[in-house]
Amino acid sequence: YHALGARVADGDAGAMVDLGRLQHELETAGGWGIDQRVETVLSRVSLDGDADFAALSGGVKRRAMLARALVQEPDLLLLDEPTNHLDVTSIDWLEGFLASYAGTVLFVSHDRAFARRLATRVVEMDRGVLTSWPGDFDVYLRRKAEMLETEARQSAKFDRKLAQEEAWIRQGIKARRTRNEGRVRALEKMREERRARRARMGKANLRLADAIPSGRLVAEVQDVSYAWEDQPIVRDLSTIILRGDRVGVIGPNGCGKSTLLQLLLGQLPPDSGRVRLGTRLEVAYYDQLRESLDPAATVRDTVGGGSDQVEMGGRSRHIMSYLQDFLFSAERARSPVSSLSGGERNRLMLARLFLRPANLLVMDEPTNDLDVETLELLEELLQKFEGTLLLVSHDRAFLDNVVTSTLVFEGDARVAEYAGGYQDWLRQRPAAATPEAKPASRQAAPVRERKVPGRRKLSHKEQRELKSVPGLIEKLEAERESLHAKMTDPEFYRGESTAIAEAKSRLDAVEAELKQAYARWEALEQ
Repeated sequence: YHALGARVADGDAGAMVDLGRLQHELETAGGWGIDQRVETVLSRVSLDGDADFAALSGGVKRRAMLARALVQEPDLLLLDEPTNHLDVTSIDWLEGFLASYAGTVLFVSHDRAFARRLATRVVEMDRGVLTSWPGDFDVYLRRKAEMLETEARQSAKFDRKLAQEEAWIRQGIKARRTRNEGRVRALEKMREERRARRARMGKANLRLADAIPSGRLVAEVQDVSYAWEDQPIVRDLSTIILRGDRVGVIGPNGCGKSTLLQLLLGQLPPDSGRVRLGTRLEVAYYDQLRESLDPAATVRDTVGGGSDQVEMGGRSRHIMSYLQDFLFSAERARSPVSSLSGGERNRLMLARLFLRPANLLVMDEPTNDLDVETLELLEELLQKFEGTLLLVSHDRAFLDNVVTSTLVFEGDARVAEYAGGYQDWLRQRPAAATPEAKPASRQAAPVRERKVPGRRKLSHKEQRELKSVPGLIEKLEAERESLHAKMTDPEFYRGESTAIAEAKSRLDAVEAELKQAYARWEALEQ
């Protein structure tokens, strides 16, 4: 476009038609606003636009791919687990973006809150069959439960009939003489149906190994502060965690949630303050990075360490039987970790974790890639867990159903404590306490997360500026539209070349001023 504009300004009349056509294409495709869309999406999903894609971690790469899809605004948007690797603030923005999206959105997600807000129809794959359920997610859950109830009644009736037919076929010589071949074939068919029904009823069976109770005090934190490379991550945190507490940790990507866990466990010495741990603590740690998994090892060896038996609650179990509880078939149990899907890797981590007797469970993003049924089973297990839980999660429904309190990063390295789960925090938080997501740094430490600056109070001058920026943007956009209209008129290019060059130069300047105004507006609002 700019090259054609320069040619037209130099008096090249032949470029005028091409420029008009290109301007029309840009307007039709929304090309004039692409830069602003890119900047907005990058900010909202916490990405650094200048970062080298090849150097990013797997999770950040997935966020970048999501951002690219959103910026393109296609007629059909396909999203596979879009909330993985997003923090709660980014998820909330994404929900609002998709709720008003003009095109069609087809998404795969284990995030029930996300599905509940967005889905207008649910297509379920269950036991090899696709079923379309009209209505929202709650309607789907209700109708699915009704269907399973009906299915259970029909299965019980089928089983009674099958038992009668099996009794008939086992009768003696007299009965065999009067056997009906059609009835025999019908029995064979019923047997096949029963085998198929049993094969498709896979369901995880989650249990925790027993552990002795810890002391009443799990951790006492007094005025703890910690910084990484001179950037504060936690500032003046004081809290007490008691046996039976289930504590959720909420905050933007890169704010230091994993670092906070290390401080609470005494694995990382604070720069100031103290952490006093309780007695008889037996800790089991679920690592979101899955760094401890050997990709070359088999599922069986990863859990059993080469042994055929595992100890569970003081009793010995065969490793294959134990792995079946986590939906690993014999064939899958002999497969290398590198061949597993994300959900299978999560189940493998849980299988290994639950073998360890623990009275303090530490779980860092355990819900990624788990199916909804396994998620609900994990929720049940954690609700009944008599020990203490520290949980980092972006899954809002999971937090609401499991935790009894939350520690929330609220900016400026401040961590505040709230009673209840995610929704309880939303009701209790002060107006300025929403965690603000920031672009991830290329130079961030590989293990410890960097802090995100909190919201500061605007000066009187900045408050006046914030009120004036929308008016400036409106004025610049109106001028841009006027210049576009003028430059799409073929008569315009029959005028003086200096006037054409001035218009083109002014359009470039307006575009630059608009970009700067949008950036300033966003900076002031944050």
